[in-house]
Amino acid sequence: MRIVSWNVNGIRACAKKGFHEFIEAHNPDLFCIQETKAHRKQTEKELWSPGGRCSFWSAAARRGYSGVATYLKSEPESVSRGIGIPKFDDEGRIVVTKQHGFLLYNVYFPNGGSGVERHMFKQEFLQKFLVHLKTQINRGHEIVLCGDYNVAHRDIDVYDPEGLSQESGFLPEERKWFDDFLAAGFVDTFRKLHPDEKDRYTWWSYREKARIGNRGWRIDYVSVTKGLSNKIKRAEILDDQTGSDHCPVLLELDIKGG
Repeated sequence: MRIVSWNVNGIRACAKKGFHEFIEAHNPDLFCIQETKAHRKQTEKELWSPGGRCSFWSAAARRGYSGVATYLKSEPESVSRGIGIPKFDDEGRIVVTKQHGFLLYNVYFPNGGSGVERHMFKQEFLQKFLVHLKTQINRGHEIVLCGDYNVAHRDIDVYDPEGLSQESGFLPEERKWFDDFLAAGFVDTFRKLHPDEKDRYTWWSYREKARIGNRGWRIDYVSVTKGLSNKIKRAEILDDQTGSDHCPVLLELDIKGG
């Protein structure tokens, strides 16, 4: 089973920059995109079911902001949006589809860099979302969690760990949250297969033209619960893919694709 996650930074813009060609080339069974910046009906119909896939969208109440969409080759057992907390769910950040054997979470975590209010919003989201995930694990669910986490975990996950140590996304409390996330029963699939690989990032600032010098952050992940970790075949960062300020990340599991 091939799973791909990609923050497209505007699905309508990305559609003009190789989105369809990417799907055709990589042919994911499960494809999670974040930061769609659109309601489904605001997009061309070609984006509703590329390659015959079904799609499930969650859009923010605020137009042109946030949003996620999950594309699947086959219908899921069930679909839900959000975690039951309106102030988070109203921003269109989560779609959960039940697959055979696990829950697929497609999540666009908040960015806390625009001021104190959004910083606190993000920290509350991180804590309450982790409580939600622990509850799902305690209920016996295996989970695949795709998304733009907006948190870099280790020093090797950013280009300048000392200089960025007080920046949102690499703050001590956010890195501690990632420790707690892994301790709750999750596996960072890329790091499982590439534990010490450096200079591998998934986001580069457009404003700073950071991709030219690979001044990046690794903030996009596909993580799985430990019950799925022995099924990991391949985990990659597709950093040659353009079309967004993020690149896609890929996971292959030893499970029959949908």
